[in-house]
Parts: sequence; C-alpha cells; structure tokens
Amino acid sequence: METSSQKREQFGSRLGIIAAAAGSAIGLGNIWRFPFMTGENGGAAFIIVYLICIALIGIPVMLSEFIIGRRAQKNVVSSFKVLAPGKPWFLVGWMGMISAFMILAFYGVVAGWTLEYILKSLTNSFAGKTPQEVGAMFGGFISNPLRPLFWQFIFMFLAGWIIYSGVTKGIERYSKILMPLLILIIIILDIRAITLPGASGGIEFLFKPDFSKLTALGFLNALGHAFFSLSLGMGVMITYGSYVSKKEHLGNATLQVTIADTAIALMAGLAIFPAVFAFSIKPSAGPGLVFVTLPNVFLKMPGGYIFSLLFFVLLAIAALTSAISILEVVVAYVSEDFKIARHKATIIITAAITLLGIPCSLSMGVMSNVKFFGKTFFDLLDFASSNVLLILGGFFITLFVAWHMGKDAARREVTNEGSLPARYYPYFLFVAKYIAPVAILIVFLHGLGIVKV
Repeated sequence: METSSQKREQFGSRLGIIAAAAGSAIGLGNIWRFPFMTGENGGAAFIIVYLICIALIGIPVMLSEFIIGRRAQKNVVSSFKVLAPGKPWFLVGWMGMISAFMILAFYGVVAGWTLEYILKSLTNSFAGKTPQEVGAMFGGFISNPLRPLFWQFIFMFLAGWIIYSGVTKGIERYSKILMPLLILIIIILDIRAITLPGASGGIEFLFKPDFSKLTALGFLNALGHAFFSLSLGMGVMITYGSYVSKKEHLGNATLQVTIADTAIALMAGLAIFPAVFAFSIKPSAGPGLVFVTLPNVFLKMPGGYIFSLLFFVLLAIAALTSAISILEVVVAYVSEDFKIARHKATIIITAAITLLGIPCSLSMGVMSNVKFFGKTFFDLLDFASSNVLLILGGFFITLFVAWHMGKDAARREVTNEGSLPARYYPYFLFVAKYIAPVAILIVFLHGLGIVKV
C-alpha cells in the first residue's frame, strides 16, 4: 500500500524500538503512581489484577496503535486520514494529539520537581529534618511561584533538545543511553531495599496476595492504571509505530515493551516498599509517597544520601523518556501536516507547551484559588486529558482496528504481509472487538463519576 511519497525516518534497530517505546511507557506512572496505588489498594492482590488488566487491555490497545502507525506511515492525525479517507476517524487522532499537548503541560511541571529533588539530595537538604519539616519543605517548594517554573523550563528544554535532534539521532540514541541507566539505578536501589533489616514485610506486601484487601475501587484503579501506564490513547505508539520498519515483528515488539514496562513498575515497588516497611511507615502514603515519605526513609537508611540521589535521578530519567515521546506526537503532526521544518516545529511546540504549563505550576500556589468547573488549572488539564480524551482515544483506536480496518488488513500488518506466523491473532481480534472496549468504557464512566463503587 502506498502511503507516502516522502521517505520517512525510521528507528535503526530492534533495540532502538524497544528502548524508545518502553521509555515512553516507563515514566512517573511506574515509579511514582504505581507504588502509591499499590499501597492504597492492598499490595499483591492489586498487582495480580493489574497484570490481568495489562493482558486484557494494555497489549491489545498497544498493538492496535502500532498497527495503525506502521500501516499508515504517518503522524497520529494523518494515519486515520490515510486509512479512513473522507471519514471522521481523524478526530480520534486529534483527541490523541490534544491530550498529548495537555498532558505534557502538567507532566513537565511534576517532572521539574524531580530536578529540584536531585539538587536537594545532592546538597543533603533533608539531613536533620523531621517528617513534618520534610513535608513542609515540599509544600513550600511547589507553592513557590518561581522555583518550580525554573525547573519546568529546564526539563522542557531537555525534552525539546532530544526531539530537535530527530528520530534516530535524538529519540533512539538517547533512549538507548537512558533506559539502561534507568534499569541499572533501579537494580541498585532494589538490592539496597531488600537487604535492609525488616524489609521482609515489604516483600511480602508486594508478592503475597490478600484478596480480602482488594475492593471494587481497587479493581477499577488497576484497570485504569493498566491503561495509563503504557502511554496509550494519546497517539504515542501510533507515532512510534510509523517509525518501525516493515521488517519488524509488531507482536513481539508489543509484548517486549509491555514486559519491560510492567517489570520496571514491579522493580520500583521492590525499591520502595521493603524500605517503607523496614522503617515502619504506612505503605498507603498516597501521592506524597515519593516527595515526602521517601526522603524520610532515606534519612534513616545507611548510605541514604547516595540512595536518595540515585532515586531522584531515576525519577527524572523516567520522566524524560516519557516526555520526549509525548512531545514527538505533537511535533510530528505539526512538522508533517503544516510542512514546517522539524527543528522549527520542535521549538514552537516546546515553547507553547511550556507556556501552558505555567498556570499548571502556579495552581499549586498563587493560582490555587482560581477554579474552572471546581478544579484548579492543573487538575482541569489532568482530568480532561486522563479521564476523557485518553480513554476515548483508546476506546476508538481498538474499535478502528477491530471493526473498521477489517481483520485482513490488520492481519497483513502483524504478519508482515504473510511472512510471519501470528497464531495469537484470533485472540487479539476477539479481545480488541469485545473485551477491551467494554473494559475501557467502564474506566471512562468511572472516571466521570457515572459508575460508582
């Protein structure tokens, strides 16, 4: 099928594909959100349900996105225009692109916090502080009108620089460096955590299920997080799929990215919960787990200075690998559809997203009383993108591949025009047609407050 008259840049290797796509999936959601959600929902039982949801939703939606991107060889909006000409399916691409723009605006703010905490760890700023003082330090920092903005700008500059460098020399090259570094750091933190006296309680919490602690809300949280953790619904994997060679095995790539993402999430839990239990801190510490609870843990830990620094470097790397994939979604669309040079498009889009992030940052302080529909600007962007646009995007992506493209077109893509076996394909098609859309719809209705548990 002829989809483009212009040669499209591609990832240069299988490792590059896996590193870039896994880097997108592995972000703050794995190392920040996954541990505190696990803590709030009972530990191992939640993890088991989460793994089932990854298999039922995550893998089919990710493979669907890869199929669309590689089949069309276009950005997230144009992919639907190529595969469904003259039909409104391109609006699904628009939802993904807009949600990517909105998400990176507030994601860049939180990612900037990780840079501040690298500096705090480097300068040993937590030393001698009580838990209350560490909490007040975090509150004082995020409510400051200028300091978080400084770090947000630095973070967005780093993400912009990588995208500016291109697909092969930017995304692929830096992903190959950052992902092994991330894995090395998390292994070091895991070894330190599980060798602490009293760490066995945390290991048991993670790996010994107690289903009596799993509530209906915990089940829905697992379902929702399985979707969010893989960077689905915003067009990242459609965009990255368009850079995947026609020789690559999409099914294997999808499985490898999913395994890498899930493994990192579990390793993050292994780095955190044994340490939390070793120092008798409640595992259900909530969103403050990383920026308030863990600095207190590091204070009590032998060698805590080094491990605190390593942890926040890990967090920053995870945030950066995700940010570049989100930024690429918007840059690819603007540069290709508006015929703007990639370098220029990167500068324009990075600047625009950074500007949108300013009121997100100020929502923590001077703009905290400015509300839209009862939400701060930060919370409004978070809700609109995460609870509406992302979910609807994933819902329509699975319907598009399973029902609109037809089983033959999708089969040709996963089998590389019949040259590869794909015995899993009938199961994928069944899940994409019936199970994944229903599950995603439940998450959507719950996010809107229509389905209550």
